[in-house]
Amino acid sequence: MSDKPTEQESRLTSAALHSLFKNMGLGVSFGDVSVALERADVLALPLLEQIKAILHGLNIKGVKGGMIAWRRFDRRQLPALVQYDGQWWLAKNGEQADSVLLEQGEGLPAQAVSSEELVESLVLWLQRAKPNHLEDNKDQDFPTARKLILSALFQDKLWLGNVLAATVVINLLAIATSLFALQVYDRVVPTLAYSTLATLVVGMLGIVLLDWMLKGIRAKVLDSLAADVDMRLSKQVFHHLLHLRLDKQPNSFGTLNAQVNGLESVRQFFTSGIVFGLIDLPFALMFIAFIAVIGGVVSWVYALLFPLAILLGVVTQIRLRTLIKKQILRSNERQGLLIDVIRGAETIRANNAGWRFSNEWEQITRSLAGYQVHQKAISQISTATTGSLSTIAYVSAVVVGVFQIEAGNLTMGGMIACSILGGRVINPVAQGVQYLVQWQSVSQSLTMVDQLLALDLERKPSQHLLVGEQTIGSVSAEQVRFVYGDSPVKHLDIEQLTFNAGDRVLLVGPIGCGKSTLLKVLAGLYRPSEGRIKLGALDLWEIDPQFVTSHVSYLPQNVHLFKGTLKSNLTLSGTVSDTEMMQVASELGVDVIAQSNPKGMELDIAEGGEGLSGGQRQLVALSRTITTKPTVWLLDEPTASLDADTEKRVWEVLEKHIKPDDILVVSTHRPMLAAHIANRVLVMQQGKVTRDGAPAAVFPAMMNNTKPTAPTATQTRIKRGFNAI
Repeated sequence: MSDKPTEQESRLTSAALHSLFKNMGLGVSFGDVSVALERADVLALPLLEQIKAILHGLNIKGVKGGMIAWRRFDRRQLPALVQYDGQWWLAKNGEQADSVLLEQGEGLPAQAVSSEELVESLVLWLQRAKPNHLEDNKDQDFPTARKLILSALFQDKLWLGNVLAATVVINLLAIATSLFALQVYDRVVPTLAYSTLATLVVGMLGIVLLDWMLKGIRAKVLDSLAADVDMRLSKQVFHHLLHLRLDKQPNSFGTLNAQVNGLESVRQFFTSGIVFGLIDLPFALMFIAFIAVIGGVVSWVYALLFPLAILLGVVTQIRLRTLIKKQILRSNERQGLLIDVIRGAETIRANNAGWRFSNEWEQITRSLAGYQVHQKAISQISTATTGSLSTIAYVSAVVVGVFQIEAGNLTMGGMIACSILGGRVINPVAQGVQYLVQWQSVSQSLTMVDQLLALDLERKPSQHLLVGEQTIGSVSAEQVRFVYGDSPVKHLDIEQLTFNAGDRVLLVGPIGCGKSTLLKVLAGLYRPSEGRIKLGALDLWEIDPQFVTSHVSYLPQNVHLFKGTLKSNLTLSGTVSDTEMMQVASELGVDVIAQSNPKGMELDIAEGGEGLSGGQRQLVALSRTITTKPTVWLLDEPTASLDADTEKRVWEVLEKHIKPDDILVVSTHRPMLAAHIANRVLVMQQGKVTRDGAPAAVFPAMMNNTKPTAPTATQTRIKRGFNAI
């Protein structure tokens, strides 16, 4: 099989494609697949374009896919179509660990082959797009935003009794206004009994004062509750954010920011609006009952309009549901674009690309403005209609009241009292309609927060964590595979790799070969999709993170400094003495940064370290790595931004501070400058370790193999694919 057929030479068969669709759960018949595949305009297309055309012709949406080499394919993504022996086969995992079962179609003969036989084969994979992360975790027990809010609200239930008691009294006092009008018009006006009027006025003044005090107390209780809940919720969500698995974080910073900030609108809704809405709304029924007692059939006017007003709110909510969801998604896009533009301002100006981002900003803003206009129009119609219902209720009650007065069933004072009570019926309903409108925004915010809370943490909250050994004798990777998200490409494929105490290891290889990913997996920042990382004899992911960070120190390739001072960035963990910090800073030359500024170590540092050069930021990060005194040093391009003299000094400082039994693993594109401290060199290619040996043995072989080779046809296609359509 040395001469592998190209994708054009191997025609896709209806049987294989139908079998793949069937395994994906797509309900299409063999005949429909055959008709779609055999169309002349489809056959003339490249293979991936054929698939897209077939999916479109069969009206199948939400499918993404691509073509990659088998050696980079993650077998957990099977079944998929594999090119083998001049044909496309449906590949499934076989019974044996290394076997693959190849089928041409249902009812056709199948054969088992080893994974090694497919190493040069192409894989055509398709995957149904997942709606969202919540769907993947619907059976998992994670703290939803609703659970957090309700738990925080009812942690101390005393406030609920106080607010409920105050609300009951406030609504009962509202009846006094109607009774005042009833007595004045029926007793005071006919007889001009001013003494009675004075008594009623004094009573009403007392009621108004009591009502004012109760409303103030209720508002203060709710405001205090809101502040307390906000503190607890913000702490919980931020703690969750700090302990997310880094490989599971959303790629968009705008989305992540919106997920965190979404809790604010939710908290405000639950701690103010919903409380008044739920407590005040039932009293509308009580007021209808009082109207029935005073005015008889007048109460039917409000009894009929009450459900109509509620129906209006439900209809409005349904109309706003999709609209607000689109608005929030576009708002997140704009937030992400803003963050991107601020971060890349220099690049945008240097490449004269401002027009492109301005156009994108205008497009997003224009669509947002359209959504907002539509939303406000719906809300305005709802509000206006509710107001009209209130007017209709008042007019109808007066008209019915006139006939009741004529019949002798109602007095003039009774009709006015009914009108006053009628306002207390419609107002809570109108308020309830607004709550239903607000609920759509809050519901979307809840979903955003839930998506954040559903992301995997670095350790499960219920997990019983272990404490490792006092000294780390080895770090090992056993059958480790790592993929990003739903990608079928294996970014790491390590069968067995061990670093023992005293090892000084250089990781070398071309860009994108997996060096940085390996370091992140060894540091416990990324969790392997398969296999185990062990610190000593224990699985790294079963060890308490505090123990891991006390022994393992990771220096990222892209150094990030935080807003504060030079000193606060050098002592990020807060556990380093000033003497030790200054000693390391002096050895690395970081003190020169402080000496060049009047503020010294109190030099202000902006977000991300703006104001310092890339080399200066790297020296600051190296300094805080050294002062942590780790046992395992994982350094990703630690000298990439440094000049030759500074780089030489850095290696000297590292040699001084790395203890004899420490483990050092360094990723570098300039291995010859660090060769004097290394006893091992690992060469990586496409996520695999291809060479592992002493520098004296590996470097000559690398020098003899530096001539670049042209990519094969397979390699040029491994990144081809399409997103969900």
